[in-house]
Amino acid sequence: MYHIDFNKPQHIHFIGIGGISMSGLAEILLERGFRISGSDARESDLTERLIENGAEVFYGQRAENVMEGIDAVVHTAAVHADNPEYMEAVRQGLPVLTRAELLGQIMKNYAKAVAVAGTHGKTTTTSMLTEILVDAGQNPTISVGGMLDSIGGNIRVGGQELFVTEACEYTNSFLSFFPTMAVILNVEADHLDFFKDIDEIRRSFRRFAGLLPEDGILIINSDIREFEALCEGLTCRVVTVGSRPEMSRYSAQNIVFGQDACATYELLVDGVKADTITLCVPGVHNVYNSLAAVAAAHELGVGNQEIKNGLLRYTGTHRRFEKKGEVGGVTVIDDYAHHPQEIAATLSTAQNYSHREIWCVFQPHTYTRTKQLLEDFVKALSAADHVVLADIYAARETDTLGVSSKLLAEKIAACGTDVHYFPTFDEIETFILEKCVKGDLLITMGAGDVVKIGEKLLGQ
Repeated sequence: MYHIDFNKPQHIHFIGIGGISMSGLAEILLERGFRISGSDARESDLTERLIENGAEVFYGQRAENVMEGIDAVVHTAAVHADNPEYMEAVRQGLPVLTRAELLGQIMKNYAKAVAVAGTHGKTTTTSMLTEILVDAGQNPTISVGGMLDSIGGNIRVGGQELFVTEACEYTNSFLSFFPTMAVILNVEADHLDFFKDIDEIRRSFRRFAGLLPEDGILIINSDIREFEALCEGLTCRVVTVGSRPEMSRYSAQNIVFGQDACATYELLVDGVKADTITLCVPGVHNVYNSLAAVAAAHELGVGNQEIKNGLLRYTGTHRRFEKKGEVGGVTVIDDYAHHPQEIAATLSTAQNYSHREIWCVFQPHTYTRTKQLLEDFVKALSAADHVVLADIYAARETDTLGVSSKLLAEKIAACGTDVHYFPTFDEIETFILEKCVKGDLLITMGAGDVVKIGEKLLGQ
């Protein structure tokens, strides 16, 4: 594999530079004096920010974008061998790296590298840890998979001592990393267009944990089924977090929720009360995300008061139970949940939020996930008072696999839940305006573009 010398800035070209992770890596290299070019399908706030910082960005992917003088090309997992820029890079004999390989090489340049993994909660936990470390004056470099207002986006370029990033399991990306500390929040069946089954996913997470050096630290949720198997044979230190004090070094008790569904809880360390923590993001799932952030911060030498302050500063990233506004007395929330476990967590959170009835406008994400987890989606969505379904967001897929939102609606209706399906956003918006009344809670949910529905209702 080609290795970039970060002490000798080069010209790096990114195919798919507008992605949340790719743009962040490009920005880190820009700060290090590299010349950066790249392409993406369309203009966005992220590409505009890169241009302002000195990158050259092309819209549309063409062979001529791979210009003379490029030293290496980086691409996302969505780029295939028939991509014109990829083909041109190969024709020119240029070194080609995946996004994950570049991220792994960047990590090696830091004394401490923290990688936050898990099927759910990566962005939130990484963001919580970011707020704690910044409050503690540790000046971390951060790569997060969401927009965090306190750092002005998805990237923070700090010193060269500490690097914190999300670590995604899709296509085994995180196996290209070099962490000194790893966090595993949960392990669930997802990305079944790549993984065969949950057993293969568990093996991938075990290999990820095995990347840690002998003096490394693994922070793992003891609520994961048979979590010990993921730790077996590791030479690094293992720190547990979770709901059971007898199984976890870090746990929580006496959890209470305010009217905004945000929790206050007693932090237990080795079964003994160590502090009282108050969160400014809703839901019991965020209690357990915060435990992982607390554990990581403690291991990085941060004190209790700085941890409490950092968690109080964290009010959420965009699209994570984000309050968008109110219209006609209806509160509009947007959430990125697109997996049954995430949907269940979001709707459970909503139950603790002031409301009359809960309306969930859900846009399924990918045919593969919808087909493989269909019955789980039915169960999770049935927790809402009313469900409104948009068409499946295909993302990278073209084969419908015989599954549709109409089929999902039929199965939800069979459970006795009020459900409606509309093929267009305009129809959904009209229906919502007719049916929602003052005091209702409207949640737009999914990893696609369903957020546009709430924003249009609010006139944003």
